[in-house]
Amino acid sequence: MAFEHILFSVEDGIARISLNRPETLNSFHEAMHLEMHQALEQVNRDPSVRVLLLSGEGRGFCAGQDLSDPMVKPADPMPDLAQVIERFYNPMLEKLSNLAVPTICAVNGIAAGAGANIPLACDFVIAARSAKFIQAFCKIGLIPDSGGTWFLPRLVGMARAKQLAMLGEPLTAEQALEWGMIYSVVDDGELQSAAMKLATHFASQPTLGLALTKQALNASQTNTLSAQLELEKDLQQRAGASNDYREGVMAFIEKRPANYSGN
Repeated sequence: MAFEHILFSVEDGIARISLNRPETLNSFHEAMHLEMHQALEQVNRDPSVRVLLLSGEGRGFCAGQDLSDPMVKPADPMPDLAQVIERFYNPMLEKLSNLAVPTICAVNGIAAGAGANIPLACDFVIAARSAKFIQAFCKIGLIPDSGGTWFLPRLVGMARAKQLAMLGEPLTAEQALEWGMIYSVVDDGELQSAAMKLATHFASQPTLGLALTKQALNASQTNTLSAQLELEKDLQQRAGASNDYREGVMAFIEKRPANYSGN
């Protein structure tokens, strides 16, 4: 599929998606939603993909929803935002969160509204020093969606989550790092190289084991200890039957670098 509103490629195990509407700070409209859905489906189906790197073109990562899009623009009758969320945002967030490969988001400039929450569905967020995260929903009478009310309390605590969601004040990259919301902050000119360095690392690692690790950590948010211990047992059984486990142990015994195949 040819894409117009995103850039998409897969090379050397690294899938790259870059939001490509820089004239609107990469805000989402219906066509870009559809392309994003298709790209994530391709990533999910492609066994050669071992890591996903998400980024945005131009001077900002993503300004959230394009409010001039007819499907959300106030009119008579008013738009049904639940349908937009159910059709587009919820599937995108669930796909990102549940991908069976590590996911990295490189955030430059403004990340506002849904654009501030989409990165939180990824495993690692690397932000440029100039980046700002803004829960802009309260400024137009809405609630944080795209997982914002789920991710924020778990990452920064309830008091700070309410501060972000109900005041809508910009959070700098350094503050986001200090609060435990993101993985790292780098100088603006180093963002892409830092993100690619991490992606290249994951492209050579035991992909199945990492996917199972992500599954276990996500499940721990709601599991009891007993349920989590049982899940660890089951997932370890799968990991222990993999070619990567065999290769990792043999490389350790033979004192050589492991050559993981990702399965």
